[in-house]
Amino acid sequence: MTGFLRSLDRLIGALVAAAKWLALPLVVLLFLQWPLRDLVRSFSREANDLGQIAFALFVAVSVTAATRAGTHLAVDLVARHYSTRTRRMLARAGSALGLLPWALFVLIAGKNAVISSVRDLEAFQDSGNPGYFMIKIALWVMAAAVIGQCLVDTFRPLEADDK
Repeated sequence: MTGFLRSLDRLIGALVAAAKWLALPLVVLLFLQWPLRDLVRSFSREANDLGQIAFALFVAVSVTAATRAGTHLAVDLVARHYSTRTRRMLARAGSALGLLPWALFVLIAGKNAVISSVRDLEAFQDSGNPGYFMIKIALWVMAAAVIGQCLVDTFRPLEADDK
């Protein structure tokens, strides 16, 4: 694997490893909403807003995490009868012809929404709390991670697949 692909693979691996830790604050924030609302009578909206941001970022990276784990885009019912090499070639083709164009479309189609949201530091509509723009950024995080993983999967040398 070339140096660039190896570095990109490590970067995506680090992103996936870091994003899994978002599950803990997400669960805590979701749990705290009820006592904050009913017992403390404040900060429940803030917990909800932070939970939405954590959820958006977690889900954005989880698409790529599932692909890296081999649990995403697996059509095992038919493909299990194919040779390992054929399955790997089909996975590469699916990545290059399916995921990559989709992720590029998301990146391009979301450009105006993401840029205007970040430029205006868009707030949550219900609470007025800042940070809604982070949910829009998560869209680009998802697309960028998918694009990176597609590049790694598509251009990885075949012999690297056999190791």
